[in-house]
Amino acid sequence: MTKALALGLLTFLVAAPAGTLLVRWLRARGIGKRIRVDGPSSHQVKMGTPTMGGLLIVGATLLVTVLFNYDQPTWMWIPLGTMLAFGLLGALDDARGLTKNRNAPLASQIGLLARHMLIYQIIIALAIAALLYWVVGLQGVRIPGTETIARLGLGFIPIAAFVIVATANGVNITDGLDGLAGGTSALAFAAYAALAYWAGESELAGLCLTIVGALGAFLWHNAHPAAVFMGGVGSLALGGTLAVVALLSQQWLLLPLIGLVFTGEVVGDLLQIGYFKYTRKRFGEGRRLFKMAPIHHHFELLGWSETQVTQRFWLVGAAAALAGLALALW
Repeated sequence: MTKALALGLLTFLVAAPAGTLLVRWLRARGIGKRIRVDGPSSHQVKMGTPTMGGLLIVGATLLVTVLFNYDQPTWMWIPLGTMLAFGLLGALDDARGLTKNRNAPLASQIGLLARHMLIYQIIIALAIAALLYWVVGLQGVRIPGTETIARLGLGFIPIAAFVIVATANGVNITDGLDGLAGGTSALAFAAYAALAYWAGESELAGLCLTIVGALGAFLWHNAHPAAVFMGGVGSLALGGTLAVVALLSQQWLLLPLIGLVFTGEVVGDLLQIGYFKYTRKRFGEGRRLFKMAPIHHHFELLGWSETQVTQRFWLVGAAAALAGLALALW
C-alpha cells in the first residue's frame, strides 16, 4: 500500500504544476467552453473558460503508471487502454463542439453527435469486455457481503460492456459544475483502491490512487471559480476506467452505490426524458419532471449555489462510497 500511496502523491505533485501550463496553452488557443443558453444564468460568466482539462488527468495517469509502475501485470494495460480510448473519443467530442457551426441550434448538434457517440462507445466497450473475458479470464461478479462469485459465462461480455458505457456517460453527465465530476470521481476511485487493497490487489490499488492523485491536481485548477473544465476527454475517460476497475475487482455490483451521484444523474436524465415524452403523448405537450436536467442544475434552479450543490453532492458521494465499502466488507 505504501507504493500505491506514493504513486498517488507523486502524480499530484507532478500534475498540479503541469496543470498551470495546460491552462495557459488551452487559453492561448481559444479552446473555451460553450454554455447552454437555457441553463442557469449564473453560468454565462463561464463562457470561454478553457476546456479539455481532462488531458491533465489522462496524461498524468498514463505517464506515472508507465514510468513508475512498470512492473504492472499484463491486465493493467486494459484499464490504461480504456482511459486512452475513451479519452480520445471525448477529445473528438470536445473538438467537434468547438469547431461546429456556432449558428446551428445546440440541441440539434448534441442530438446528432450523441447518436454517433453511443455507437462508438458500445464498440469500444464490447472490445474491452472481450479482452477482460478472454485475456484476463473474468466472467464473474462477487455477491456483496459474501465470498460467493457468480459465474456469467459469455453473458459477462454484454453485461460488462453495458457497465462501461453506462458509467462513462454517468460521469460525463455529472461534469457540469466546478469540481463536481472531479471530486465525486476521486471518492469512487479511492473506494475501489480500498477494496483492491483489501483483496490483495496492490497493482489495482496503485492505479486507483494514481488516478486520485491526478484528479487532485485537476481539482486544484477546477475549484470554483474554475480556471479549466474537464471536458469529455476527462469525464468519458474517467467513467470508462472506473467501470473497468470495478469489473477487475469483481465488485461491480457495488458500482451504482459507490458511484451513487453518477447513478442519480443518469436516472434523473432518463426520468426527465421519459416523463417529457409521456406527457407530450398524453396531454399534447411535454412537461418537465425536474426544473432542468442534468439534476445538479435542478438544485441550482431551486436556489442552491453552485458550491452548495457541489459540496453536498460530494457528501452524498462520500457517504455512498463508505456504504459500499461497508457492504463489501460485511
